[in-house]
Amino acid sequence: MLAMSDINCIKKLRNEKGLSVNKIKQTLKINWRTAKKYADGDQLPVSKIREKKGMMYEGKWGEMISDWLWEDSKLKKKSRRTKKQLFEELKEHGFKGSYRTVCYFIEDWRNTHHEEKDRGFERLDHPPAEAQVDFGVMEAVQDGDLVDIRALVMSYPYSNAGFAVPMPSENQECFLQGLKELFRQAGGVPLKIRIDNLTPAVKKTRSKLEEAQLTDAFIQFQNHYGFDVQVCNPRSGHEKGSVENKVGYIRYNFFSKAPTMKDFEDLSSKLEKKLAEDRNRLHYEKQVRIIDLWEEESRRLLALPDQDYPVFKEEQVTVNKYNEIKLDQTMIHVPKAANYGILYIQCTWDSFKVVTPDGEILRDDFRPYMKKRKALPWLSIVKGWIQKPRALPYSRYNEYLPGRIRNYLMVDNLAIRQERLKALATLLVTNDMKGINSNFYELIEEEKFGSEANPFDIDWSKYDILTGTKEVSQ
Repeated sequence: MLAMSDINCIKKLRNEKGLSVNKIKQTLKINWRTAKKYADGDQLPVSKIREKKGMMYEGKWGEMISDWLWEDSKLKKKSRRTKKQLFEELKEHGFKGSYRTVCYFIEDWRNTHHEEKDRGFERLDHPPAEAQVDFGVMEAVQDGDLVDIRALVMSYPYSNAGFAVPMPSENQECFLQGLKELFRQAGGVPLKIRIDNLTPAVKKTRSKLEEAQLTDAFIQFQNHYGFDVQVCNPRSGHEKGSVENKVGYIRYNFFSKAPTMKDFEDLSSKLEKKLAEDRNRLHYEKQVRIIDLWEEESRRLLALPDQDYPVFKEEQVTVNKYNEIKLDQTMIHVPKAANYGILYIQCTWDSFKVVTPDGEILRDDFRPYMKKRKALPWLSIVKGWIQKPRALPYSRYNEYLPGRIRNYLMVDNLAIRQERLKALATLLVTNDMKGINSNFYELIEEEKFGSEANPFDIDWSKYDILTGTKEVSQ
């Protein structure tokens, strides 16, 4: 069938220009019958719905098969009749049609009748002060290295207000500490929290026979703050669609470019401020500012308890003959640990202590994942800048450069900038960016970083004194 614009063209050539059917055919290079049909025929709208005809639809046979299929849908799969069996039963009642006719009808019936359950979804009502919680994996940059962030996000579907706190892991300590911080940001505790089957909170998922079972630590935390918990069905992310959307919204609006962070508290403060500003926009459906809806909703939150809830995990640990214990899939050396028959470890979300039964602390340090980093691919980044030195000031990676190196590269003369970038790329083959920044003066002298007679060169040690920069690295 031709497009409506082509049909309109044929009509105009015939009625307004007075062309013959043969001339229209030659002009538009179409079949004569097509030209005749659209030039002189009436193009009236026709309903696309067609009444089904045939012995299966006009006689009793289709109704009989439908009844049998409906009965069988209530049985287990292995107890249902096959198409062949249904066909044979129809023949016993005098059916004269073919097996293929029955098969076509059965396929059509199954496409329009879902046997197991209604596959449609019901639009949920979201009462005020009910929240949904989930983790989202994102990235930030700390000291020039990439850090994996597990952002714990809490969404309130009624107002669409969102809160988030960055954590280093998704373990129980991080989950409970993150919830504490989210309650603080919201100024209260939600009446009910909907979660998926997070390992820190759920030890046994929901089945057809029983509800999900929560971990003891999470139940104790829940009792302290007084909120109810609703656990989603397994593999049913749509049941907490509000927070799923909020995780994506935060990722694409605040983490599309990895933000710089001094530490997790610094990043948490920045994220809290951005989300507070974001609540000034209109609700996607109610066309009211989110902040106004949130002020109404927040009045229904439970009050924060007077007593702070300490989040930690304490357990006995095993020490090997090398004075090592295992924490977060990492072997950690503890001096003189093998001298004690029993040792305990106390873990918070970011640190741990190894303690003797008498209370002596053998080691107190950050948890291993707090030091986990991924180096930025500086060599490939710098090679890209060499090709386009003009792009350096506007690059997304510019702010991740150590201070001295950034200042040295940011010269106005593009030729000099390109030479310095080439020298930096040479150094990155055998050094990392932090090492180059730490040994800045020695490596400048060694690699020359461009011509010695360059009029733009300066004494960088004097520059550090003038700017008050005395640190070895930034």
